[in-house]
Amino acid sequence: MKIAGIIVTLCTVCTSFTLAQSTQKEMLTTPQKTAGVYYAYPALDIVKQKNAPKGYQPFYISHFGRHGSRYLINDEDYKWILDLLEDAGNQNALTPLGLDTYQRVRKVWQEAEGRGGDLSPLGVRQQRGIAERMFRLYPNVFTNSATLSARSTLVVRCILSMDAFCERLKELNPKLKANREASNKYMGYLNFHTPEAIAFRSEKNTWKKQLDSFQQKIINPNRLVASLFKDGDFVNQKVKKEALMWGFYWLASDMQNMETKISFYDLFQLQELFDIWQCINAKEYINNASNSFNNNIMYNNAKPVLKNIILSADEVITKKGKGATLRFAHDGNMMPLLAALRLKNCYGDTDNIDEIYKVWSNYKVAPMGANLQIVFYKKTTSDDVIVKFLLNEVETTIPELSSNITPYYRWKDVKAYYQQILDK
Repeated sequence: MKIAGIIVTLCTVCTSFTLAQSTQKEMLTTPQKTAGVYYAYPALDIVKQKNAPKGYQPFYISHFGRHGSRYLINDEDYKWILDLLEDAGNQNALTPLGLDTYQRVRKVWQEAEGRGGDLSPLGVRQQRGIAERMFRLYPNVFTNSATLSARSTLVVRCILSMDAFCERLKELNPKLKANREASNKYMGYLNFHTPEAIAFRSEKNTWKKQLDSFQQKIINPNRLVASLFKDGDFVNQKVKKEALMWGFYWLASDMQNMETKISFYDLFQLQELFDIWQCINAKEYINNASNSFNNNIMYNNAKPVLKNIILSADEVITKKGKGATLRFAHDGNMMPLLAALRLKNCYGDTDNIDEIYKVWSNYKVAPMGANLQIVFYKKTTSDDVIVKFLLNEVETTIPELSSNITPYYRWKDVKAYYQQILDK
């Protein structure tokens, strides 16, 4: 079954970005989701929020965001495919689909050349949109007396995401005070990985053998390669079939993040896309979430930023301030943080690699532009502080923490709950 010509409406994209777990049918209906962490943040309108308890007003937002949409991480991710197709074309080794694909890759290269890993124009628009919706929803937070603290990792796409976000807020209220920094000083919590986590990812241990076996079982590049090349000798001599299938998967996935309106989804069958995504999703789950595969050691990667979230909030509360703390990092930082926060659908566990997609989905946890917002409220007549959590601008919950005002929680209860995690 080919998927060329599928049109996904804005309505479909937006309603598909819910927090319910994935099904195979859902993924096959919207192939853009199989991009995983390359899934482009949907163009949302302001999502309706549940009113806070009577008398409570927002005064502070603690934010952690992934950078916006980007190009593939290296120029070489495009160039080697282009060079291979050009070589095959020169040797009359391409099918009509192969020739057409070659021309498409040439057009993509015109935009992508020199931009490997860079924030794309869409990434800028995403951050500006998230900032504006935050401003519109919580105007009490962004009054003239508010103070903004913005911190980014040293990677340029994160820095530019921070700037796009802050600039939009400043455009909406030029009197806002916004302090922005990208410094090694903050890398200890923005992009922290324990030595144990690094070793776990690099070692040739049981999980890698399981993943390799799983991948070999469900990935078969022969059909795709045969659709592009008509010369068997050329294929045998120059085409690494599985690498080419993966290369086109990444290229197809990232097109939604670029300005060039070209698709490569017609090269794949729907089941092929789903199977490749399963492999990527499983690897990221094992490497970045917390689960029985990794003995939950990835929680420790999130502890420094969780401490920063608590300390930063308490400082604002103590000083009776208002404003926002904005943090910009990467998908590998979002995943362990959301798992440590125990937010709904961000920490499901299974020891069956075939079942991972049923309990955890990378495109819902950390798409391009992913963001966590913790919104703080208080009464003018009381020191009581309550909070709510938004994942990708949708209210969510902490299933293990009870509250009689859900999706709102009392800050003292949230702190006590997370202190137990920090103490483990």
